[in-house]
Amino acid sequence: MNTVALSGTLRKAVGTKDAAQLRREKRVPCVLYGSDKTVHFSVDEAALRKVVFTPEVNGIELDLEGTKTLAMVQEKQFHPLTDKVIHIDFLQLDPSKETTTMLSVRLVGQPAGVRAGGKLSQPMRKVRVKALPSKLPQHLELNVADLDVNQSIKISDLKFDGLTMLDRASNVVVAVKMTKKQDQAAEGAAAGAKGAAPAKAAAPAKAAAKK
Repeated sequence: MNTVALSGTLRKAVGTKDAAQLRREKRVPCVLYGSDKTVHFSVDEAALRKVVFTPEVNGIELDLEGTKTLAMVQEKQFHPLTDKVIHIDFLQLDPSKETTTMLSVRLVGQPAGVRAGGKLSQPMRKVRVKALPSKLPQHLELNVADLDVNQSIKISDLKFDGLTMLDRASNVVVAVKMTKKQDQAAEGAAAGAKGAAPAKAAAPAKAAAKK
């Protein structure tokens, strides 16, 4: 897991008015969960960009006025009109305990089925996993170069050291399907073969001429 340093300031007051004032000062209200007590703090809005606007999973080394804690982003809230981040929930991590998170799936290679005219489909762009913090990668790389038409990779096919997949084993992560044009051509060929007139039986041999 890649680790990003982030400094925060403990909040002296907690409430709607205090949160609104912090946002006017270009600071984002945050909460840290996972320890014996919930910690309320704020972080500079600009400093959050490196951990908020990314699909990668990063460990966050929070420095709250001299107290350092390993954490990760658990939930992000954005303003519905401006898309500015207005609140972040962090989860404290214990290096000796497994944690659950979502990892993005990055495909590597061009599938053989696509080169043959098929269409790539990726129903799952993120998967839920459980692992020790030290075993969590930023994302999962999935080599799909050998994937042919009508073949797929399911959750049950994913094997990564130290990771336990939590999604249903039968869920399809990525697949190569026939295009609509290929489907129609295949259906037409099948219909043609089915509707072809059966070959006529050979005519019976004429009776031998009477001597």
